[in-house]
Amino acid sequence: MQTYPKKGYLSSDFRVFHLHDRKLRDIPFHYHDFHKIILFLGGHVDYIIEGKTYHLRPNDIVFVTAGEIHRPVFLDDEAAYERIVIYIAPDFLRRLDTRAKLSQCFTEAREHGSVMHQLPNRSHDLLFHMDKLEKTAHGEGFANGLYTEILFIEFLILLNRSLGDHELKTLDAVSYDPKIQEVLTYINEHLADDLSIAVLAGHVFLSRYYLMKKFKADTGYSLHAYIRNKRLLFARDQLRTGKSVTEISHLAGFRDYSTFSRAFHALFHCSPKEWRASHEPAGYHSDAFSSRSSSF
Repeated sequence: MQTYPKKGYLSSDFRVFHLHDRKLRDIPFHYHDFHKIILFLGGHVDYIIEGKTYHLRPNDIVFVTAGEIHRPVFLDDEAAYERIVIYIAPDFLRRLDTRAKLSQCFTEAREHGSVMHQLPNRSHDLLFHMDKLEKTAHGEGFANGLYTEILFIEFLILLNRSLGDHELKTLDAVSYDPKIQEVLTYINEHLADDLSIAVLAGHVFLSRYYLMKKFKADTGYSLHAYIRNKRLLFARDQLRTGKSVTEISHLAGFRDYSTFSRAFHALFHCSPKEWRASHEPAGYHSDAFSSRSSSF
């Protein structure tokens, strides 16, 4: 079974890095268990997220929601790829949302475009605040952890204010196939339904062969692999609720529990019941943390 590789692990509420690389190898399509914000500072890079290719410019902000399939494409091996990256644990963001809807920036990105450009004459210098956050996160001093968390929350507040004040604009330089985007949207909105190749091809009036070939060209993966992974990621999130595992398997589009359990174990290396037992609803912690394997 073809699966997307999961890159990187996050064992804290958030992490911040300032990275500067040259001559990077090709990065395959992958997903994360955590949200990611990238402030693009330099390089010659395209960024593909869920079938859309964004042509990045300095100071663009990239939003990658947990579970979204993505990869960077390096167009010039000699140009340095510089960026500040923030990883955010989904449960930490949910806890913050109980006081203020700080996840709104990810909602806006999913609905309107995953890359946003900062307009001139803006009231908030997001680069200054992100750079200060990164330096503080790797510093020392009295109550440095608490101070870093305060700066992180401040950055999210200013980022969402910038959206509300229309100081961030969805990137115009984006290319995608409308038919493939329609298929992606349909899949993610109908995970419990019949998502056979015939149904999807009929929905967008394409031949099954052309749809399968074009979908893989645009996303890097087969329709079958994409659907199965999205169903399993959805099911894993539902395991944090009070629903029964059997009900969750049906909501995720699996017709019987044994098929669901085998597929879940193949991707997450444990049964659904084992995963639920080891994850408290209020806190998310993965196995370990890799500082660079997911920082692209």
